[in-house]
Amino acid sequence: MFDVFASFTPGTLLFLSAVLFVAGCVRGFAGFGAGMIYMPVATTLIFPPTAAAGFLALDLILALPLVVKAVRLCDWRTIIPAVIGSTIFVHVGTWFIATMDVLLLRWIIFFIVAAVLILLISGWRYKRAPTPPISFGVGAVAGILGGVSQVAGPPVVAFWLSSARQPAIVRANLIVFFAIASIGTVFAYWLRDFFTLDVVRLLITGIPVYGLGLYLGSTGFKNADPKLYRIIAYSLIAIAVVTSMPALDPYLR
Repeated sequence: MFDVFASFTPGTLLFLSAVLFVAGCVRGFAGFGAGMIYMPVATTLIFPPTAAAGFLALDLILALPLVVKAVRLCDWRTIIPAVIGSTIFVHVGTWFIATMDVLLLRWIIFFIVAAVLILLISGWRYKRAPTPPISFGVGAVAGILGGVSQVAGPPVVAFWLSSARQPAIVRANLIVFFAIASIGTVFAYWLRDFFTLDVVRLLITGIPVYGLGLYLGSTGFKNADPKLYRIIAYSLIAIAVVTSMPALDPYLR
């Protein structure tokens, strides 16, 4: 078996594959959320930079068909400033993951994602037209979180879900944003030497199950009730909150 999984039992390998499949289904349906589901599990079993770089490469390669369809629906006026902010500040996130204590990073991520969820549940809505500085700021926060853990979704999800946009446009915005922003993250990870042979092994292992999940999730979105989209999006952020809380490690891992 691949060296990166050499110390894992067959049951652990099966569990990781199942998690990656579910993450792919979620990504294909909602346009985000795969990192929220996969990374909290993967970072307890694999060296965090390896897990982050492996998932980044996996998602960037396999999500391209989703991007091709999304570019026709997305709102470029708000995406471009967000991408610029993310591309700049992802380097701050990669510095954190390379130098800070992993446990401290996980607590920081937990509190940020929890705050976003509370904001959404409160019913708050950003009713004004997004300005470039606001979009840039949201992208900057997403970039930091993405650099740290590949969980960049909550800030931009909350930003676009809080608007009156249709679910199809919100989903398209998320798909295009993550695709373009990932290019900056790739460069940042490359500078930190995160792309190792273990990452290649992760790709070989994960491509089949994640690809199938993406296909099934994307197919499901076509027939889904628009109201269901927001419910699932909120639920995904709630999952991210629970699974990223270090205090629950004895029960979840």
